[in-house]
Amino acid sequence: MSSPDNDVILEARGVEKQYRDGPRRIDVLTGVDLAVRRGEALAVLGKSGAGKSTLLHVLGLIDTPTGGNVLFEGRDVAAADAAGQAALRNKSFGFVFQAYHLIPELTALENILLPAMMSGIRAWFEQRGAAAERARVLMKEVGLEERIDHRPKALSGGEQQRVAIARALINEPAVLFCDEPTGNLDEATSRSVNDLLLQLRRERGLTQVIVTHDRDLASQADRAVRIERGRIAHAADG
Repeated sequence: MSSPDNDVILEARGVEKQYRDGPRRIDVLTGVDLAVRRGEALAVLGKSGAGKSTLLHVLGLIDTPTGGNVLFEGRDVAAADAAGQAALRNKSFGFVFQAYHLIPELTALENILLPAMMSGIRAWFEQRGAAAERARVLMKEVGLEERIDHRPKALSGGEQQRVAIARALINEPAVLFCDEPTGNLDEATSRSVNDLLLQLRRERGLTQVIVTHDRDLASQADRAVRIERGRIAHAADG
């Protein structure tokens, strides 16, 4: 199945997500329709509990929708089996979260290489030299070329987030999902991370889906959408 719009790389069609709390049903997403264009930065806004992060998790195949479809490059990937979804997440999607999720025992370089290692033992041994070189290039791009051998505890919060961004890009994904990427950072560091994310998009042609409360980051995106009561309630050019 091919997408009717070649500019659309990722799409939600009637996406619903429900949870159970004992006998009570909680409706988080209630019929979301959203098309993300190739190469754009899309900001997702809304109050806490509106469903922003749930939508990002569903689009990124971290979570499974209760109803509706998620299409990546025209294919319904929400219907794929677990192995197929895992492979897609590893190769085509990158993730940056509010928490950095770095492994404290590993150096910055080793943390960045983790997704490449998870591509499979054979692939890793065949491509580890190229992956290590990509990691060093990424460390330079995020401004940490002199911190390659540092472990997370020796890095500031902003530096740890830059390592997490480099890690998300090591497998050269088509879509970068960011969930409150500056939520743990002070104002000055937030601005530098915002600038880095948008610079990387321009230089790499990345598609970005960014859940954020940061109005500065949202204003720099190409478009912004707002979620209210589990639906897209408002969309405007960024």
